[in-house]
Amino acid sequence: MKVDILAIGIHPDDVELSASGTLLRHAALGKTFGLLDLSRGELGTRGTPEIRAREAADSCRILGASFRETLDIPDGLFVPEPENWIKIIRVLREYTPAVVLCNAPDDRHPDHGRAAKMVLDACFYSGLQKIETFNKDGVKQNKWRPAAVYHYIQDKQLTPDFIVDITPYFHRKMEAIMSFRSQFYDPNDNAPDTPISGKDFLEFMEAKARVFGRPVQAKYAEGFIFSRTPGVNDLFDLS
Repeated sequence: MKVDILAIGIHPDDVELSASGTLLRHAALGKTFGLLDLSRGELGTRGTPEIRAREAADSCRILGASFRETLDIPDGLFVPEPENWIKIIRVLREYTPAVVLCNAPDDRHPDHGRAAKMVLDACFYSGLQKIETFNKDGVKQNKWRPAAVYHYIQDKQLTPDFIVDITPYFHRKMEAIMSFRSQFYDPNDNAPDTPISGKDFLEFMEAKARVFGRPVQAKYAEGFIFSRTPGVNDLFDLS
């Protein structure tokens, strides 16, 4: 199965929080996308890996993703090493995405920046013929390098290199986010508090989308950072 976009997060819900509106917009344009969680989020204060897996499956259905996979790279304890690169490379070569979206290069949670570098490295190494990988059936995979890797912006308010208008898709994005019920505000829940479990966090999500939207005169938007300077063939592609 080939997809146009592969959206990767170190934790389940990373993609939903930061890039799901962009995925929905591109799906409306006829593009396909898949989701890849590098870890099960097992170090998270709230919920369990089993609960988060069910929540991730619910979100996958809401977003209409072609697939969702989890690599079981250890949450928090991972390092960018060959074993983890190979896991990511197998997925890249299996689905051959043109575009990869991944974690912010710098953020409040230290996993995010380290995951961003790990994915960026894996996307490069995936294009090297002499790195051999095999699919689930034992068939040798062909090399593949995505044309572009973009970092979505997460908790830290980084300056975006480009902005995507998600206004028609914002409410569906929030529906996908709320699939992760164990992580967010519930007045009847006695689970420990976290930086994202307060009632004001969902208000922050809307405010953040409005801030990103203002420069492009959109009600809601998401921001992204380039991993390398892009080229354009037409100045009118920029707005």
